[in-house]
Amino acid sequence: MAISRPGQMICNGFPGSVDTVISVDEVARQARALARGVPLKQLDALAGPDAALQIDDLRAGYGQMEILHGFNLRVGRGQSLCLIGPNGAGKSTVLHSIFGFTTINSGSILTNYGSGRTDVTRLSANEKLRLAGIAYILQDKSVFPNMTVEENLWMGGFLKARAAEAKLAAERVFDQYPRLAARRKHAARVLSGGERRLLEISRALVMDPKVLLVDEPSIGLEPRFIDMVFEILGDLQHREGKTVVMVEQNAKKGLEFANIGYVLVSGELAIAGKAKELLADPDVGRLFLGG
Repeated sequence: MAISRPGQMICNGFPGSVDTVISVDEVARQARALARGVPLKQLDALAGPDAALQIDDLRAGYGQMEILHGFNLRVGRGQSLCLIGPNGAGKSTVLHSIFGFTTINSGSILTNYGSGRTDVTRLSANEKLRLAGIAYILQDKSVFPNMTVEENLWMGGFLKARAAEAKLAAERVFDQYPRLAARRKHAARVLSGGERRLLEISRALVMDPKVLLVDEPSIGLEPRFIDMVFEILGDLQHREGKTVVMVEQNAKKGLEFANIGYVLVSGELAIAGKAKELLADPDVGRLFLGG
């Protein structure tokens, strides 16, 4: 099955079957019909006790346009959660809201790193990075192309009290990723797609965040670099205990990586479950996984 862009139709045939034609609007309609009414106790069970990141009844959007309508989320420390759904479902808006890029109409965003829950709903993006340990890894092309790799990393520490602290943190990143260290004096524009993505991730690590918001990690990458990027994210989750909340265009790849999967439709949570269970769900597969 192929999913079209809004207003377009795409045909895609599978061996032994009739071509399937489906639009984004039709995917959204069918997904709404599958909505299972996800109770909070189910989200709590998926995340485990004392979720590192918790969203309750969030209504948020851009200016007067509300995109998320009573959205809930739970993810535990050291877990990864992948958000999937049709175009326009509000997946990136969830990340934007967590980091402070949207208008919050109501609801709350809480963090918990072992010292009790902290309400970070109204903090600015800078405060969420500096005080709450939440980092946003933007989509592709967010590096500064005319700066060196080293200078890009220093920019990741712009909230450090002293420039020397940012440089020391950058050195720790270079120790962790020799591939970047070998390119430290090169302009970022000469990096390969995979190296740029590594730089974007590494720049976020300079502030030693606890939660990584990752927007489309595979976008624009050749297949050989996609596996590398997911290996890096997996290492950050499993070795360093980072909590990862991800939006991924390749839903199958994202769910293969994640512990938990959420399906969003029209700004609401339609389905939630263990990622491996969503991978095996025939309805999710039919609408979002290509078959």
